[in-house]
Amino acid sequence: MAKTLTQERIAEILKFDVDQRYKYMVKEVVENREIWILTDEHGCVMLNTEDEDCVPVWPNEEFAQEWATGEWEHCKPEPIGLNKWHSRWTNGLLDDELSIVAFPNTDLEGVVLFPDEFDFDLINQAKKQKR
Repeated sequence: MAKTLTQERIAEILKFDVDQRYKYMVKEVVENREIWILTDEHGCVMLNTEDEDCVPVWPNEEFAQEWATGEWEHCKPEPIGLNKWHSRWTNGLLDDELSIVAFPNTDLEGVVLFPDEFDFDLINQAKKQKR
């Protein structure tokens, strides 16, 4: 089970640049064994870049909840277990030609990558943490 983050820690993490947030995300996801998305009655929330349709993902419920404002205030954070992510989401997103945006901040800045690239980073992090 994931630990609850303090407001101070949340503020500290939100000051990270895009790459630092991505590294934090990969470590947290592997450690907590879950990835957070936002959902509504139609499914998971999507973002659109100039080139791609993306599913935003976050490392902790608190960061996903920060996005549930304005046009998304009806959305709820939902965890996806890491095993389910590996077995179903990665290939499902690839089949649907969707990318992910990892840990976007409220300025819409995040790492955009293919699901299999994200999966590769998660697997490598898991191997590191088992040492």
